[in-house]
Formats: sequence, structure tokens, C-alpha cells
Amino acid sequence: MDKYWLERTELLIKEEGLKKLNKANILVVGLGGVGSFAAEFLARAGVGNMTIVDGDTVDITNINRQLPALHSTVGKHKVEVVAERLLDINPNLNLIKINEFLNPERMDQVLDEGHFNYVLDCIDSVTPKLCLIKAAKKRKIKIVSSMGAGGKTDPSKVMVKDISKTQNCYLAKQVRKRLRKDKINKGFKCVFSDELQKDDSLKMTDGTNFKRSFYGTISFIPAIFGLYAAAEVINYLVKKD
Repeated sequence: MDKYWLERTELLIKEEGLKKLNKANILVVGLGGVGSFAAEFLARAGVGNMTIVDGDTVDITNINRQLPALHSTVGKHKVEVVAERLLDINPNLNLIKINEFLNPERMDQVLDEGHFNYVLDCIDSVTPKLCLIKAAKKRKIKIVSSMGAGGKTDPSKVMVKDISKTQNCYLAKQVRKRLRKDKINKGFKCVFSDELQKDDSLKMTDGTNFKRSFYGTISFIPAIFGLYAAAEVINYLVKKD
């Protein structure tokens, strides 16, 4: 690997840290406001192997918060836009693109074939999010899950804690409630904000792609969720024996 572009990173985490990141294999599911930034931070840190998953195309309403969303990319597949960017950051990145919304069977298949060190759940719909969490837990694969970034404006309220310690987040509440049916009460990290959601920013939808509603969003909150998720993974990998 040409390490020159990682010179500043090596000063911080040393050659051993770079080697750990280069050997790591990471799965990022969801390339919206959270996942697109998380994937970029992983690539810029020197993660050597990554699989990115999203079946969506860029919509003009994504421009306010999503890294791949530009007027020039509207209508393009997010996986393709993000992949081009990641490979421009690190041409040596071993990158696998999956341009689909994963159903439960495909989640099982992807996890079984991937041999991942860590999974980043950046899905914003409850049902597929639960499927991914349960599939990762079943296989004892480490996972960090992003909770609700909508309806929030205070970056200082964002943190990473076990799912059992989340609060003031409607998405996390739904996830906790439904996981209890599977006897999962704790045991994986979540990125969440304990800022009270601004309820007057809620909009109902037609239920497409498992989403019945969504909250208003500002440019920087989903990005900081992605930053925290990536940081959790990178720091774990660097410290791992």
C-alpha cells in the first residue's frame, strides 16, 4: 500500500495501526446522510476492505445532508456515486458494491460470505434495521447502529452507548421494544442523540421502503452520526490485539 497519503494518520496510530485498518473488512449498509459520511471516514482512515450497500438513487431532497447528493448526481445510484468517491480517495481499496435494499435472506447471505470485522447499520427504516442487527448478533459480528438523526439540531447531544442506554430517541425506542421479543436487551453500540426531537418537523409518507414518516433534518447532524459510527469502528480496530 502506498502509505504516503496516510502519513499524518501513521503519526497518530503508528504503522501497526495502519496495518490493522488495511487488513480490516467492514460492511456499511445504507449510504444516506449517515452512511455516506461513515464510509468516507473509514476510507480516509485507511480501511482496506469495504462492502457498501444501498438500493436507492440520489433524490434532490437528499442534497441538504447526503455526501453523494449533488444536482449533478440526482437520479444516479448512491452506491455508484459513493464507490467512485471512495476509490478516488484510496485506489487500492478492495471495494464491493451491492446496489439493492437487502431483504432478510440477502442479509444472511452477505454476512455469511463477507467475514466482516464490523458492521455499520446506517439504515433509517425499522424493519430492515432490526433484521441486520439480529443477523449480526446471531453471528457474533460487532455492529454499531445509527438511531434517529432527524428532528435534532444540537451536535453536542450526539453520543455512542449501548442500545440499553439510549434515550429521547423514537427510533431507538422502537428498536429496543421490538428486540425485546427476541430476548435482545443490550450488547451492541448505538449512535444516538438525547436531544428531544422537534415533533413539529414530522412528515407522514406513503410507506415506501418501510418508511411511514420522517423528520426534518439539517446538514450537520447526520454527518456527525456518521463520524461517531466510523470513529467507534476505527478506534476498536486500532486497539484490537
